[in-house]
Amino acid sequence: MRLRVLTIIALLSLPAFGALASERFPPPDFTSHTLPTTDVPSPWPELFEYLDLAALTIGLALASYLAIVRRSRRGLFLLTIASLAWLGFWRGGCICPIGAIQNVTLALFDSAYTLPWTVAAVFALPLVFTLFFGRTFCAALCPLGAMQELVALRPIRIPTWLDHTLGLLAYIYLGAGVIFAATGAGFVICRYDPFVGFFRHSASANMLVLGGCFLVGGIFIGRPYCRYLCPYGAILGLLSKVSKWHVKIPPDQCIQCRLCEEACPYGAIQEPTVALPTPQRRRGRWRLAAALTACPLLVVLGVVLGQRLEIPLSQMHSTFRLAERVYLEKSGKIEGTTDASDAFRNTGQADDDLYREAFSLSGKFRRVGGWFGGWVGLVIGLKLIHLVIRRRRADYQPDRAACVSCGRCFWYCPSEQTQQKGGNSLNILDRASV
Repeated sequence: MRLRVLTIIALLSLPAFGALASERFPPPDFTSHTLPTTDVPSPWPELFEYLDLAALTIGLALASYLAIVRRSRRGLFLLTIASLAWLGFWRGGCICPIGAIQNVTLALFDSAYTLPWTVAAVFALPLVFTLFFGRTFCAALCPLGAMQELVALRPIRIPTWLDHTLGLLAYIYLGAGVIFAATGAGFVICRYDPFVGFFRHSASANMLVLGGCFLVGGIFIGRPYCRYLCPYGAILGLLSKVSKWHVKIPPDQCIQCRLCEEACPYGAIQEPTVALPTPQRRRGRWRLAAALTACPLLVVLGVVLGQRLEIPLSQMHSTFRLAERVYLEKSGKIEGTTDASDAFRNTGQADDDLYREAFSLSGKFRRVGGWFGGWVGLVIGLKLIHLVIRRRRADYQPDRAACVSCGRCFWYCPSEQTQQKGGNSLNILDRASV
């Protein structure tokens, strides 16, 4: 009986509780509510990637045809302008085999990173074309080279010893870009690109000044960035040495006027050699033996010195810099905080965990520093060997590694111009070295 009474009271109380609940938690009003719209990614970025890849492939084929078959400086020049407009200012310099070096490196060392196939294709296509036709990507496709090509108005000849010395910087920069990408420290090649700020109209003042200096210097020094800093150019130069075909000066047409040598702003025309007397040939052999001996010693010395760069290299990594900052703040050696240190403290992570991670990075960069130092030593040693080896040349020839197939040599060649005006076309095997 008592249970029935309680049940009846509870049932009668439900409306009251419902009214109370409706007052405390009023239901949402859906009359003025609009459903959120789902943002669908635009198909244009992906479409532009395919267009860029198609444009790069067509441009490489066209540049190779104009340089090797047609030998048309005018055609290469027009293609240079088109590439600068499309790949440079319109696309912001972001079909970039140069920067793709770092993407490929990161994919090799970090299994969590997936390399987009378009980036892999952009990186590999110029390499494949270079193996067959020389540096035709540099001739008219690279927007960085195009900017420098257009401003090369009064180039002067750089002394050979200085040209070879500065040329080592590109290989050293290549090694630095690889080790920083492999360790996750960042993409330094893209970060310090001197021309991308002009393409995208956004860069720090320092980078704009640096790019401006390269352009002003490019008036008097042919393509200073391409010759002395571009890491992708260093790779292309090595591959160009073994290319199947390459721009060359036809020996049966050469009249020894030396106009090609004077017209080349990159010092890429090699003059014929003369026979040396026996004492000089003997000294050359001794120099070669000394260079061969010095090469492994330079590698070992580079490894030892590179390991001592442990701290400077580690400071390129954001985690190591954060650990340094947190330690200095905690020990009172520096006042104030930064956004990074505040964000770290908000995570609740222990300082000791951060210090251990920084210590682990320090050990990694010690090993990487040794590899980098060994690479620098190897580059210097191989350059010494290359310089002491004397090659015989009976005619004027372009240096395969330094030649960017710009077409200036046959544009200024009297025999070439006579041949072109006469309407006679040379066979491709006569125009390109096999």
